[in-house]
Amino acid sequence: MPARSDARRNHQVLLDAAREAFAEHGTDASLRDVARRAGVGIGTLYRHFPAREALLEALLRDDFDRLAERAGELAGTDPLDALLTWLREVAVEQRTIRGLPESVMEALRDGASQLHASCQAMRDAGGVLLARAQEAGAVRADLTANELLALVAGLVWASEYAPDSGARLDRLLRVAMEGVATDG
Repeated sequence: MPARSDARRNHQVLLDAAREAFAEHGTDASLRDVARRAGVGIGTLYRHFPAREALLEALLRDDFDRLAERAGELAGTDPLDALLTWLREVAVEQRTIRGLPESVMEALRDGASQLHASCQAMRDAGGVLLARAQEAGAVRADLTANELLALVAGLVWASEYAPDSGARLDRLLRVAMEGVATDG
């Protein structure tokens, strides 16, 4: 049975409010605040999203699916450029919500997490780009997709509170990729 129009509206309003609250206060933002911003009761929030992870997963699923698709689009380009472009896009996405890098890394370690499937699909898509760059001899052969995403998460965290966080993130990403690139 299709959801009622008010239920569909509440679902979207809750997602919009969560994105705003998580951007301001991080992934640990108050769910009561999310409900208040959405103009609904906390019970309505929990009917739509029975746990914080369910809310995060719904909020991030489209973004992570887009990043996975983007990796596929980049697969036909220069392997190192494709990997760098994708990693920069991942980093920019992770900067939109405070605490997101930690949530992603946690979800990748926990197969029971509601975020796990979305994070896994994104990591697998990046893994394909990493493998291509490794096969081309452009990136260290011993680097794993998990290590690469952990590195990006660390860079996002390190640049998050800098006054020029965007420029700092670009520089840190460039320096880190120089460290994982080969001379060949």
